[in-house]
Amino acid sequence: MFSHKLVYFVLPFAACALAQNATHVALVKVENHSASRTIPLTAELLPYLQTEIEARVPGYVEQVLVDRGSVVHRGELLVQLSAPEMRSETNASESVLRQAEADEAQAKAQAAAVASTYARLQEAAKTPGAVAGNELVQAEKQKDAADSLLQSRTAAVRSAKARMQAAGEMESYLRVRAPFDGTITDRFVHPGMMVDPNGHTPLLKLQQTTHLRLVVPVPESYVGSIAKGRSVTFQVPAHPGKSYMGKIARIANALDPQSRTMMVELDVTDNTLAPGMYPTVDWPVGSNDTALFVPGTSVVTTTERTFVIAAVNGHAHWIDVHKGSAAGEQVAIRGPISEGQLVVKRATDEIREGAPLN
Repeated sequence: MFSHKLVYFVLPFAACALAQNATHVALVKVENHSASRTIPLTAELLPYLQTEIEARVPGYVEQVLVDRGSVVHRGELLVQLSAPEMRSETNASESVLRQAEADEAQAKAQAAAVASTYARLQEAAKTPGAVAGNELVQAEKQKDAADSLLQSRTAAVRSAKARMQAAGEMESYLRVRAPFDGTITDRFVHPGMMVDPNGHTPLLKLQQTTHLRLVVPVPESYVGSIAKGRSVTFQVPAHPGKSYMGKIARIANALDPQSRTMMVELDVTDNTLAPGMYPTVDWPVGSNDTALFVPGTSVVTTTERTFVIAAVNGHAHWIDVHKGSAAGEQVAIRGPISEGQLVVKRATDEIREGAPLN
């Protein structure tokens, strides 16, 4: 009777001991989302169009109509140069043209008179003996000479017009105009300075700042993830906490032999950005396929196996997995495990198979 009562009281104490030995752990769910991730790459913002505007003809700077920061439009007058000798050449060309036109008019009149005389002689020659044969031949030769002279005078007019047009075009180069819409970002000349196109001295620097190129040097190991038209986010130090977006527009399709990177350009339109900034780009790498993810601390790696510890009916169950790419604090896994299953957040091999969890 005594031994039976002893067994009766020992069993509750054993159950209590097992409950007290249960491991207290934090559990997380296995997540299923895209396997793609991003890496930070340093890029550079460049103007979509830029040029250093130079004079096409020598002259003195008469007037500078813009300055650093001026917003200009295509065809707008920027700098007026002065070259009096060029004006003289234009006037001389105009005088030559006027003289050539007067000579042409005179030749036309002469040719018309000679042609009229020749026509009358031809008509009179139809009457036998009215016109000597030699006289008709001389009239014909005079007509041919008058026609040749008219052609020569007409060619001289064309030549004079061409010279005058060339002189006018050269003079028009004294008016320096904007080749495209943009912003003047630098000024190099002032009134009174002599400029010479042979000296390659720029007058102004013009950049298109409303439309920018984001140039990203992508390492060789990540060029496989480049896709034209793909949207990419980036940040700039000038605006902390704000993200911008651009689309991949141009791909070099060749690696730089020194840096082993491929230059990729994104089109960006944002007035808060400026050329010369160095953004940090969240460059997407990896595939767009979905995968299972758990915290990196949930995966245990020993010399024999790699596994996660799942909670099955309140007990630890080791499941062998293969690790994939990391995405922040999470890591992709493959194995006999499903989305939503609970695993130990901070797993170690000290949590043995079958150990109670709570």
